[in-house]
Amino acid sequence: MNSTQHGGAELHDDDVKILHGMGYAQELHRGMGAFSNFAISFSIICILSGGINSLAQATSGAGGAAIGIGWPIGCFFSFVFALAMAQISSAYPTAGGLYHWGSILGNRFTGWVTAWFNLLGLVTVLGAINVGTYYFFFGAFGPALGMADTIPVRITALAVLTGIQALINHYGIGLTAKLTDFSGYLIFATALGLTVVCLASAPSFEFSRLFTFANYSGEAGGNVWPAVSSSWVFALGLLLPIYTITGYDASAHTSEETKNAAQSVPRGMVSSVIWSTVFGYLMLCAFVLMLPNMDDAAKQGWNVFFWGMDAQVNPTVKVVTYVAIFVSQFLCGLATVTSVSRMIFAFSRDGGLPMSKALAKVSPAYRTPVNAIWTGSILAVLFVWGSSLVSIGETPVYSIVVSCTVIFIFFSFVIPITLGLFTYGTAKWPKMGPWNMGRGLFSLFALLSIISMVIIFIIGVQPPNQLASNVTLGFLILTAVVWFGLENRRFKGPPIGDVIAKRQAEIAAAEAALSK
Repeated sequence: MNSTQHGGAELHDDDVKILHGMGYAQELHRGMGAFSNFAISFSIICILSGGINSLAQATSGAGGAAIGIGWPIGCFFSFVFALAMAQISSAYPTAGGLYHWGSILGNRFTGWVTAWFNLLGLVTVLGAINVGTYYFFFGAFGPALGMADTIPVRITALAVLTGIQALINHYGIGLTAKLTDFSGYLIFATALGLTVVCLASAPSFEFSRLFTFANYSGEAGGNVWPAVSSSWVFALGLLLPIYTITGYDASAHTSEETKNAAQSVPRGMVSSVIWSTVFGYLMLCAFVLMLPNMDDAAKQGWNVFFWGMDAQVNPTVKVVTYVAIFVSQFLCGLATVTSVSRMIFAFSRDGGLPMSKALAKVSPAYRTPVNAIWTGSILAVLFVWGSSLVSIGETPVYSIVVSCTVIFIFFSFVIPITLGLFTYGTAKWPKMGPWNMGRGLFSLFALLSIISMVIIFIIGVQPPNQLASNVTLGFLILTAVVWFGLENRRFKGPPIGDVIAKRQAEIAAAEAALSK
């Protein structure tokens, strides 16, 4: 690859040198700028997806206070993870960053466990994001189109959405980056537009409702939450911002496609959380102020967004807003396919998955991991289809696994963060990268991340998600069996020490083959 082809030759050479120093070839096309790296995380967070589709967790919980007070608190949990991970990403900017951090700062086992937690979380969250997009389309346009929500309709829609997203990713990071850049601007504009629409449609500006605690658990909130105490229903409402403000690890997963990655990646990760927090807060507060009555809104349960829009907003304005939200949610899924595929690619090039050689293959024409893209996309569709057909009692397996998804993702975050807390200053992590908050602040945010993980797990396995603890325990047991029974002898992990030096000839050959 011609290092001057896209400008910034010196920075490009530094990026490649860092990558070579970790034992990897520059196989993916490094064409993303700082904004594109930010936009891919901002697009996956997508406050217009999780913030809207999961809104009932707040409005049918502690009411207005779940937004006015709960949103900033929940977002702070994600912020401390992002800051701690950003510091590590500056020192080790590679695709599938979490897996590499877990391996380099720990050992083969911690890297392998981190990879499986992250990979399982990413595949299932891709399915959940696109299911949410389908249900938003169904709620916004389904009645007018005469749609019926059946499993065949749902899976067909999911396959079409995911297939288009995979196809765009297949044809190169250039096209994907352009669309995620557009997505970043679209989310900003739509969130601001929705904020203005809600404020203009509000019957009054009753700001006190944003700080008024209620208890809408049980029937009063459409049974979104079972009947619990006021303190617990507020805690459960924190899942709305915690589950919405995630996916910022995408900045790390696209490190090898980002220019000046050691600076751009940590900045993209942290800034995506900050801007999502601010714009999400303005948008959701405006929506709460627009609602005719909090008691009536709580009773709507999961339909609260459409109920509020139908009751207060001009029909034409409402349709235009719905179209912008739907496109934003689709592009959220597009960015998630990118993140999933880079994780599969990175883990596979070190032999971490079945058929690793094929999954690590990079298309010479498009410089994308095409097999990883389609594998992750197909697995996400199969997960939704299979889990929708099976129930445990009255609860679909899909709902149980999705409730575990963010727990798995945050586990994959906290493992390398914890390892970094204890290994910084040792041979495993001798110095911080150019984006440097200092040892003291990193240690503080690492400790806060560990505390946050404990709180997230406790809240995340409360009813109606109590089966999530059983699934998590089952996954840990299965992981131990597979590791000690097979992977401990087979999996070598990422290159370290002398292996990196021995790989330099292979690296040169791989890059030469792709540049032909």
